[in-house]
Amino acid sequence: MPAINALRAPALVFSVLVGLGLAWPLAGHAQEAATASRIEQQMTPEQFRAAGLDRLTPEQLANLNAWLNRTLVVETQKAAAQAKQKVEEDSRGFLNFGSSEPILSRVSGEFRGFGQGRRYVLANGQEWEQVDAATLAGVRLAEPEVKIIPSMVGNAWYMQVGKYGTRAKVRRIK
Repeated sequence: MPAINALRAPALVFSVLVGLGLAWPLAGHAQEAATASRIEQQMTPEQFRAAGLDRLTPEQLANLNAWLNRTLVVETQKAAAQAKQKVEEDSRGFLNFGSSEPILSRVSGEFRGFGQGRRYVLANGQEWEQVDAATLAGVRLAEPEVKIIPSMVGNAWYMQVGKYGTRAKVRRIK
């Protein structure tokens, strides 16, 4: 059997575990990931032998279990942080949830000025509806840049198109 590079061995073992469906804590079971588990309890005896883990010394097996538990906790924490960031980004503009940074995008298609009740679909997939009477008459722009800025107080958002100074109060609907 060819020798396995010592630096690649943990990645190889982890890949095998993922393939066998044994890296279950990465699927969001952070509580279970935080408690120590032993690989020999997660695998059937046949799987344990087939992976060649029965040839490990007790010390090697303990080291593998410790490494797997540390890795699972770290990866679970990373996945949770990424999921939180995605939810915050996707939820911007709905109530007081998500980031309060300005949203920069483009209007999909042609922009024909502001008008109460108009809907604006952005290139980022968001859809906004104008809720005030602000107007920007006579303007026709193809896919202009837009900036949607949150108000300092409350849950109001204001849309500004291109270099025009007029801002329309909008609410996110999609």
